Amino acid sequence: MSLDDNRNDNRCEIIFECLQCGECCNGFGGTYVTPADVSAIAAYIGADPATFVRDYCRMSGSRPVIAQGPDGYCLFFRDGRCSIHPVKPRMCRAWPYIESVLKDPANWRMMAGSCPGMRTDVTDACILRCVRKQIDAQGS
Repeated sequence: MSLDDNRNDNRCEIIFECLQCGECCNGFGGTYVTPADVSAIAAYIGADPATFVRDYCRMSGSRPVIAQGPDGYCLFFRDGRCSIHPVKPRMCRAWPYIESVLKDPANWRMMAGSCPGMRTDVTDACILRCVRKQIDAQGS
């Protein structure tokens, strides 16, 4: 491996840096919440889980999704930031390291079109390696 290969290899380990722009809080079909997310968010906002689901979610099939306001943003995106950040849903914590990128790295590049913190100047192999590493770390 040449020095250039090593430098490029290290560069592709940092393919995302959250710029806290809020674009991931806008649209994209909503954020699924797990039962653990429901419990944590409900406790954080001082509601019981059933009230949280009734007042802050809509159902997508049998699964609750955090509702969006008229502006298309998550109901918890307020004043330019996530108002439930300490207990944000698993789906939000995982972003942009998601399984669909492992199926097709073109998904990373598509998502990067609306996320300025995602790098696209790396190879698909780098994207796949980094996403796999992050997903594995999330599972542990």
